[in-house]
Amino acid sequence: MNRSADTFDSGLLNPPEGLEVRILDLSGANGSDPVEVVRGFRSVDHANAFARRYVRDSLDRCRARGAKAEAVLAAWFAFGEDAEVAGGGDQAWRSATELNAFADRRAEDPEDRNWRALDPRRDADDEDEEEEA
Repeated sequence: MNRSADTFDSGLLNPPEGLEVRILDLSGANGSDPVEVVRGFRSVDHANAFARRYVRDSLDRCRARGAKAEAVLAAWFAFGEDAEVAGGGDQAWRSATELNAFADRRAEDPEDRNWRALDPRRDADDEDEEEEA
């Protein structure tokens, strides 16, 4: 059986061109433009995990004590931040698929909100520090 090398390419070595996560301010302060665009993801899965955690963190920060899911969503749509994965095609994560579940209950594991650990800019900062040493 003859399979091409790209059959096994998970995107780890060659992430899709244009892969980025756009952070959107839902308050409308920036209009429809992203407030930030994060690049440097190793794969679509990496970008998806970052975006998912970013949205989860934003939604939980909008959660008032004892608020029902509808109130949490209303606060998030008024004051929160969404994250869109661009360049991931059909594999790109979309917040709409999990918003209701996120609003129903707070993240139990702090790691579910730790988008900073997956931020590719952190890797670039670590490389800069190594070069300075």
